[in-house]
Amino acid sequence: MTPLRLGYLYGFGAYLLWGFFPLYFKLLRPAGPMEILAHRIVWSVVFVALLLGALRNIGFLRALLRRPWTVAGIVAAAALIAVNWGTYIYGVSSDRVVETALGYFINPLVVVLLGVTVLRERLRPAQWVALGIGGSAVAVLAVDYGRLPWLALTLALSFAGYGLIKKRLGLPAAEGLFVESAVLAVPALGYLAWLTRRAESTFGHVSAGHTALLVLAGAATAIPLLLFAGAANRLPLTGLGMIQYLAPILQLACGVLIFHEPMPPARLAGFAQSQVAPRHSPSVGLSSPVPF
Repeated sequence: MTPLRLGYLYGFGAYLLWGFFPLYFKLLRPAGPMEILAHRIVWSVVFVALLLGALRNIGFLRALLRRPWTVAGIVAAAALIAVNWGTYIYGVSSDRVVETALGYFINPLVVVLLGVTVLRERLRPAQWVALGIGGSAVAVLAVDYGRLPWLALTLALSFAGYGLIKKRLGLPAAEGLFVESAVLAVPALGYLAWLTRRAESTFGHVSAGHTALLVLAGAATAIPLLLFAGAANRLPLTGLGMIQYLAPILQLACGVLIFHEPMPPARLAGFAQSQVAPRHSPSVGLSSPVPF
């Protein structure tokens, strides 16, 4: 198989898994969003540590500790991805899958804005027009919701900011995920210990299947990330841009067709407008997703 075909295979695999994440997180009930987030962090560390150990690639930590600014960037990235993961899990748990999908539809808008304002990149006139259309889509959706779609905006802003830091750091996917998760593991373990002490933890108290699903949250986080890294190394950015909307489209379908969330005409129009947003820009490299 050629590298290009293998890249597309990896890319579609990653986005298919991310697209069906709402189904997985629904299965984790009755665990609350914070408990799910804590388990996701802890088991991600375990899974990636085992992977790096199997690849005999633990030595990178020594070199990393000699770069304090990189460590500071990793801490900032870890905070943003924790906000992103926690917000996404909360959205799915509170039956707002459609709004979470919107967050990843409008994420390219935020990516482009960061490219212009932070990286001083320039847009073509057609891209400015598309950016305006995407902004008007958010306005339409805000009117339909009767408020700003804060959950979607939080997802888009946190993910775009995370992508910006990751672009600056340039760490490989597995090593980056391990360090970011390790930074978050201490508060996550503390929270899980607190839940256990209060007898409010669902881990080991609901069913063997529920416990196994919480443990597998680490693998469910890491595997699509690694698939995406394989795709990013083999595909041009335009190829990645063409398939990056697969995940939110699938999430939207889950929300409307499986969970029967409402989709009034105004909201549908807002979603349609959001897809006109710039899918390729000078800063498309920021959107290397670790979205969910």
